[in-house]
Amino acid sequence: MNQFISILWKEWIVFKNKLFEISLSALLGPMMYLFAFGWGLGGAIMADGAGYAAFVTPGIIAMNGMTQGFSVIANDINMSRVYQKTFETVIISPVSMPVFTLARISANVLRCLYSAILIIAASFLFGAGPRLDWYFFLLLTLNCAVFSSAGFIAGLCVNSHAGMARASNFVITPMAFICGTFFPLDRFPAAPRKIIELLPLSQTVIGLRSGVNAAFSFVPPLALLAWLAALIPVAVFLCKKAE
Repeated sequence: MNQFISILWKEWIVFKNKLFEISLSALLGPMMYLFAFGWGLGGAIMADGAGYAAFVTPGIIAMNGMTQGFSVIANDINMSRVYQKTFETVIISPVSMPVFTLARISANVLRCLYSAILIIAASFLFGAGPRLDWYFFLLLTLNCAVFSSAGFIAGLCVNSHAGMARASNFVITPMAFICGTFFPLDRFPAAPRKIIELLPLSQTVIGLRSGVNAAFSFVPPLALLAWLAALIPVAVFLCKKAE
């Protein structure tokens, strides 16, 4: 437990020292979407029985959790392992690799949740604030955890900065556009839709929107837990293998 807390504390110090930079980078992209869809389209377009701004906001929040969860930890692990060589100090330290893995992923989840809170606050300024309840934050936390785990794995597997960019382009960017962030999934033909619905971002978006409509289901959180149960052991294994 002391090792876990120590790693969280170290990540907190880094976060505190870069608070303005982190806040600005977390808000910049989502704010552009909110400007375009909140004020630009606003209520001019209807989707799933709601104004487009209200429809797209949960998708933007989920997408931000995906991008922040994956890219921040993936780039940090990759840079420390391949370029800065500081990851070697972790390997030779008395910290166990499972504890290090879980602590880094947990710290990244907390950072993602901070980013999400900023976006949620901004969404209310555009009149498109989502309905906030325990179910909303459960899904948001699981979404951040899934993509933080995936980012941790990518950071250990990819051996160059260019490779990290390619990994993001092939995995994260497609999910941002096909997982129902900007349009309902029922626009897809039945066969590809069944596959797309299995993706973690799709389940997060479905769950956040169903919560907004007060008709939430336990399928999305269970699906995200299944993804997390699959990714965490892989992350721990790869981290132990690095020893």
